[in-house]
Amino acid sequence: MQRRQFHHLSLGSLGLLIVAAQRQAWALSLSDLTDKDAAAGIRTALEKGALAAVALLGKTDGFLGNPKVRIPLPGYLEDAAKLLSFAGQGKRVDELITGMNRAAEQAVPLGKDLLVGAVKSMSVTDAKNILTGGDDSVTRFFADKTRAPLGEKFLPVVTKTTEKVGLARSYNRVAEKASGFGLVKKEDANIERYVTGKSLDGLYTIIGEEERKIRQDPVGTGSDILKKVFGAIK
Repeated sequence: MQRRQFHHLSLGSLGLLIVAAQRQAWALSLSDLTDKDAAAGIRTALEKGALAAVALLGKTDGFLGNPKVRIPLPGYLEDAAKLLSFAGQGKRVDELITGMNRAAEQAVPLGKDLLVGAVKSMSVTDAKNILTGGDDSVTRFFADKTRAPLGEKFLPVVTKTTEKVGLARSYNRVAEKASGFGLVKKEDANIERYVTGKSLDGLYTIIGEEERKIRQDPVGTGSDILKKVFGAIK
């Protein structure tokens, strides 16, 4: 009886030792990551995420066919569009919404070089902030580094595309009046700038999603540095 109890106790103790060893190994693997490894892992993950997002969004229906990033009419105009549809103007409203999303799809590929450049020039501090940050750390990084220059690149493409849509001018006139009553945000009162901003929001959203996929399955990427870095923090 005593031997049996001792045997059970030994197995229990061994199990505790194994769990403790696993926890210690995890802690060591995370703490043993050098700044160089951490930065390299983050750069690789973000570059992969950025390129995947551009490929996903920068094609026909990349925005229009994706409910997560599809660009709608803003605020009050969304409600007004429903009334126009009831009044037999639904086709024209649909053309405007399609045109807005097509503009975003055409603009996004222009951002590839700037996104990759931001990743390659990121500091070790940036990498650490992303590695230990929350779900929006990637979005914040890209927005801080690229929103202004990407906006300048996207705007002419968006303008050229939306000019082809007959309702674009009407949108700007109505939206300007609506913004005066607080029905539409001031920054959304110009269709070109509204679409440009939504294009960037959608782009950063998808980059963040792609980066989270890498965090969740670093082994599946086939990259040694990603397995090393993100495997250590899983």
